[in-house]
Amino acid sequence: MPSLGGLIDNLMSKLSAVDDRINRSTFGRVFRLDGSGHPKTVRGASFFREIRAGLTTFATMAYIVAVNAAVLADSGGTCECPPGTDPGCPNDPDYELCQTGLKRDLITATAALAGLSSIVFGFLTNLPVALGPGMGLNAYFTYQVVGWHGTGEVPYQIALTAIFVEGFIFIFLALTGMRQWLVRMIPATIKTACGVGIGLFLTEIGLSYSAGIGAITGGFSTPLAIGGCPPEYLDKNGECSSHIMTNPGMWIGIFVGGIFVAFLMAFKVKSAIVIGIGIVSIMSWPRNTSFTYFPYTEAGEERFQFFKQVVAFHPIESVLNVQNWHLHGTSGAQFALALITFLYVDIIDCTATLYSMAKFCGVVGDDGDFPRSTLAYCTDAIMISIGSLFGCSPVTAFIESGAGIAEGGRTGLTAISAGICFLVCLFFAPILASVPPWATGSTLILVGCLMIRQVININWQYIGDAVPSFVTLAFMPFSYSVAYGLIAGMMVYVVLNTMIWAVVRLTNNKVTPSNWEEKEVYDWGMGARDLPGWLKCLRRNFLPGRFQTDDAKDGVELVDNDSAMNAATDSSSRSNSDEEEKDVSITHSQHQQTVAQILAQAQAAQAHAQAQAQAQAQARAAQASQAEIEILEQPQPRLPTRLQGSPREHDLPSLD
Repeated sequence: MPSLGGLIDNLMSKLSAVDDRINRSTFGRVFRLDGSGHPKTVRGASFFREIRAGLTTFATMAYIVAVNAAVLADSGGTCECPPGTDPGCPNDPDYELCQTGLKRDLITATAALAGLSSIVFGFLTNLPVALGPGMGLNAYFTYQVVGWHGTGEVPYQIALTAIFVEGFIFIFLALTGMRQWLVRMIPATIKTACGVGIGLFLTEIGLSYSAGIGAITGGFSTPLAIGGCPPEYLDKNGECSSHIMTNPGMWIGIFVGGIFVAFLMAFKVKSAIVIGIGIVSIMSWPRNTSFTYFPYTEAGEERFQFFKQVVAFHPIESVLNVQNWHLHGTSGAQFALALITFLYVDIIDCTATLYSMAKFCGVVGDDGDFPRSTLAYCTDAIMISIGSLFGCSPVTAFIESGAGIAEGGRTGLTAISAGICFLVCLFFAPILASVPPWATGSTLILVGCLMIRQVININWQYIGDAVPSFVTLAFMPFSYSVAYGLIAGMMVYVVLNTMIWAVVRLTNNKVTPSNWEEKEVYDWGMGARDLPGWLKCLRRNFLPGRFQTDDAKDGVELVDNDSAMNAATDSSSRSNSDEEEKDVSITHSQHQQTVAQILAQAQAAQAHAQAQAQAQAQARAAQASQAEIEILEQPQPRLPTRLQGSPREHDLPSLD
């Protein structure tokens, strides 16, 4: 009878064979899997590895199904207060009943939108980045634009109209290269700081109550306060009144979802993050425990009744295609206010997040761009408009995609796998939406740990780069917004470096700051090489020989995650180097001559190396022949008959 170990080995060998077969198929060639034979194969990418990474991304994003719906429901949606009631309709039973239906509509809308956008984005861009309604953007939409229960300056329907138009504006900006230019114009050190700031942002989310282990809360007398108490001990300000750091769910999340997962990652155990999330979730489902996700409270009972349905589908009834296009009078002013408000926040938030995820993948080239960037930005913009039709806030690249990348995600199959899980969630929402926040909180902290390693690539030597970078990475988690952090960092960068530049110019370089030679050279990124790919193609066809530039790499060249993070950050944060300090214009013919000289030198070096290797091989052969002659001239002992004349090459056991 075969042993259990033998059965497992046999199963794993069969799975490996299936994996290799899929990688070599046409399907694998479409996604450039390793072994597919595609000229731009993604090294290390395999079918099952991508599926595993997609499951990890979904597991860390699954909380948005419930949380996004809860946040957007606070806007009031299409629910209307009866005449004569207080603003926001507090304690109105009819309004609360409408809110219940609105929340279920938004659960379906969130899952459908995240699934559709992730699948389309993964297929078109082949990047392991999942999309969904942005968590920071939904809070901005609800509490700063529409207002709690519609008490803000812009009605819900007009805000959705502004988001729909905003998506098409983003498409225009992407096609004209403006969104790419927005990324290039950001100094390299601040772009690196953005990745670090997002890592800290993820860590803060993982420590919070809404989507994490609940170790911190928003304080009243201080900005943050220590948490860790069971939810029933939170006061009206959201602080722990007592029983600090005694929540059993938090400690299970720390030890099982955090330390145990880190232990598995130390030994490179596959699916370590998924294993941790699954164990914590299953442990939290029984009701008769102190750490259950379904306590005997009103909220716990509601979650448990939804959980017992197992399979359920709720159609969208109240928020589908409810934009208000009657933009006249006051409505027109409200539309303009919402459009301008969303534009300046979303274009920075969405663009910076997508770029940071591409950089975390290791696909950002030396020119500061990544493969299919125009298509990626256009897809993101289209999904923003489609999201407004579903009644949701703007769609963006999710920073939780970093968990899938850390798990080994390399191609768009990761995003497609996560998207399929969200579509399945439409029918299994009771199960998949019942993952407790403390099951994913430690995962977000671990991903933040991986992303913060880029901090060593910030230019800390020069104060004009160090201070703006620090403001950027610190302001993102503290303002709970990627956009506000980037705006703060850029403002400090412009003001500080303009003052330094004025002093240097007025003194004719006689007065310079300390470590002036260590500063990174700034480039506005408006050269001919910064045009989008389709404009470069038109220029090559209709204006040959003019404005020749080096195109960005088209393939997704990825390496292992440990080296990808360092290599990507090194190339992007040091991309503006000696060539930018030389204000020299090189013509196309000179460029060709330089390339020819380099190729000739390389060929000469290769020929010299081959000659040396051949000479060394001949010398070794001569020495070996001389040694054999000396051995043959010595008297040989008489061997047994069965070994006489047999070769000696099998005296040592084979290592094969």
